[in-house]
Formats: sequence, structure tokens, C-alpha cells
Amino acid sequence: MSTTVTRSTTAVSRTAALARAEVTLLVRNRTALFTALALPPAMIGVAKTSLDRSGATAKTGLSQGELLLTGGVVMVLTLVVYTTLVAAYVSRREELVLKRLRTGEVRDAEILGATAVPAAAIAVVQIALLVALGAALWGGRLPQRPGLMLAGVVLGTVMTAALAAATAAVTRTVESAQVTALPLILVALVGSGVAVPLEVFPDGVAQVLRALPLTPVADLVRGGWVGGMGAGEALRALGTALAWTVLSVFAVRRWFRWEPRG
Repeated sequence: MSTTVTRSTTAVSRTAALARAEVTLLVRNRTALFTALALPPAMIGVAKTSLDRSGATAKTGLSQGELLLTGGVVMVLTLVVYTTLVAAYVSRREELVLKRLRTGEVRDAEILGATAVPAAAIAVVQIALLVALGAALWGGRLPQRPGLMLAGVVLGTVMTAALAAATAAVTRTVESAQVTALPLILVALVGSGVAVPLEVFPDGVAQVLRALPLTPVADLVRGGWVGGMGAGEALRALGTALAWTVLSVFAVRRWFRWEPRG
């Protein structure tokens, strides 16, 4: 007489197992690993050149280091989380990995979340290094309002991961992922004030740019790190970031494709 033993699993254990597999795949993918590790510092260097030429620091009341390091957080979220995950979701879909996973007990949110774990972990490490660098440059001064900065990082991570999945829905191949991801990268560079502070733009243009996806994340990070953000500004930034996050999740639930595009 044989006895069949059924092992029950939880959402956490299933997600952790998938995340471990994703870490292995990311390490083996040298291009994706290079993008996640090397591009953010390179782009921060590009932003420094832009600030040098524009002389914009005088209009913001912040030092060049403060602008670069707070903007660097947004750059990390864009290049490490968003860009890496667009290619990852498309690759898993075209290789039928997502389709096979859905035949088991793993839920859709667990599949997408586990895929995002390695990129999110790398982003958190790089942001922690930026905070340490900022503290070293500014005489040991840590973020003035860490809760506000943490909210910006968490919302930014969820938002960029959801935006990556939404972008993957309209991306046919891994090769074309760089093209479909480019618009949001440009939005992050210009609209969030990373390369050019919003204070340089006319008031009307600046208000429009503040409604773009990553701009409230940049505002929350900057307000949390250097202070000076009023309650009204903080609530507006939180509301805008939360709205974009909810909209991104809705787009994924509505349009994300689990099988190769025909």
C-alpha cells in the first residue's frame, strides 16, 4: 500500500523559489547584469555633465552633489528595475516560461513579483550605496525625513516594475525592448529633474512635468533626503505616485500577455 504525500506551499515559498531561479538567470545574462550594475553610475556621470553646462544648481538652492545623488535614486529605479524587467518579462513570455508557470499553482502576481525580485534587490543595494555616499560627502548627514524617502523608493520600485510589465505587453521581441523602454527613460531623464532640474523650466511646463510618472518619486526622494518639503507638497507627490502605481497595475491586469505575440 503506497501513501502519497502532498506538500502544501504558500505564496511566500512559491515566490521565493521562483525568485531564486530568476537570480540565477540574471547572473547568467551578462548584458542584463551589466545594464543593472554599470549603467546607473554612467548615467549619473552624464547628468553631472548636463548640470555643469546648464549651471542649474543656483536656481534650485541645492548643491550639485545633492541633485546628483537624489536624482541617482530615480536613475537606479529606471535603469535597474524598469529596463531590466521589460527585457526579462518579454524573454520569459517568448520562451513560454510564463505559460508553463501558469499551469501550476503559482498565481499571476507571484510570477511577476518573483521575476522582479532580483532587479529590485540590486536597486535597493545601489540606493543604499548612494545614501552612504551622500552621508560621506555631506559630513555624515543622513536623510532628513527617511520615511518620506522610503515611501518614494517603495512606490517607485512597484511603479517601475508594473510599468515594465505594461511595456512588455506591447513589446514583440527582446531586441525591441530597448526601443519600447526608451520613452520612459527619456521621461525619467527630463521630466523628473534628474538631468535638468524642474526649476529651470517655466512654471507651466514644470507643473506638467510634475504629473509624469517618475517626477513625484524624485520629489519624494529629494524631500526625504534634504528636507524642505511641506506637507501639501508631500501629499501631492504621494498622491501622484500612488495614482501612477495603481494605473500601472491596472494596465498589467488588463493587457499583460502571457503567451508569445502572434
